[in-house]
Amino acid sequence: MRVDVLTLFPEMFDGVFNASILGKAREKGIISLQAVNFRQYAGNKHGQVDDTPYGGGGGMVLKPDPIFAAVEALLDESESPTILGNTDEVVQGGEAGSSAGLKAPRIILMCPQGETFTQKKAEELAKEDHLIFICGHYEGYDERIREHLVTDELSIGDYVLTGGELPAMVAIDSVARLLPGVLGNETSAVTDSFSTGLLEYPHYTRPAEFRGWKVPEVLLSGHHVNIDAWRRQETLRRTMERRPDLLEQAELTSKERLWIEEQRKMD
Repeated sequence: MRVDVLTLFPEMFDGVFNASILGKAREKGIISLQAVNFRQYAGNKHGQVDDTPYGGGGGMVLKPDPIFAAVEALLDESESPTILGNTDEVVQGGEAGSSAGLKAPRIILMCPQGETFTQKKAEELAKEDHLIFICGHYEGYDERIREHLVTDELSIGDYVLTGGELPAMVAIDSVARLLPGVLGNETSAVTDSFSTGLLEYPHYTRPAEFRGWKVPEVLLSGHHVNIDAWRRQETLRRTMERRPDLLEQAELTSKERLWIEEQRKMD
């Protein structure tokens, strides 16, 4: 997978892209990561990428031309097509054309108005070959970027941040760990919280007893059927206690739903 990030602060990504899981995935050649300063596509001697909003008002708005130029440069570099706006027209580097055998990248705008990022969205994006994240600052984006360039708008929550860089880091990390070969244990991504639509069960490791707190006996038994049953029950219990809303859409057996109802009555 190739991931490009358009940002005014590429140095923010140095540590993230070169450390931990992402750094190892990069070394293995599983993922290509680069942060590009789109100020270099400003097209003016002052490197100005923002301007005052038409109609008045506070703040500055990111201009469309440097964003479009930066994306088109990435497409030329990767020889990838893209789909502008909501049309079915495939363009290459800003000009109508075709790119047989190449899949159009997802061009993702990080903004508070976007779709809330979820594990399901991460799984969807992990199937792509090329992702381009656009990170803004200032008051917002020129609307033509939304209408004619991006394929997705994403938000990581209902709160305000200085820019789109941190949300992009969150999304990239979440997507990358789903790629084959990135995690040492391939089952880890499958059993993580939210991967099944529910919260993950509790984990324990050595020592078996610490300051009088003991590991549940079932985990020491070596009986894998009983261990799996305990983990499933604890997954349901933890989700019921902390995120009961997730149970509404979860795929549960009739026995599990009955158990949940019994637990709620006990509470």
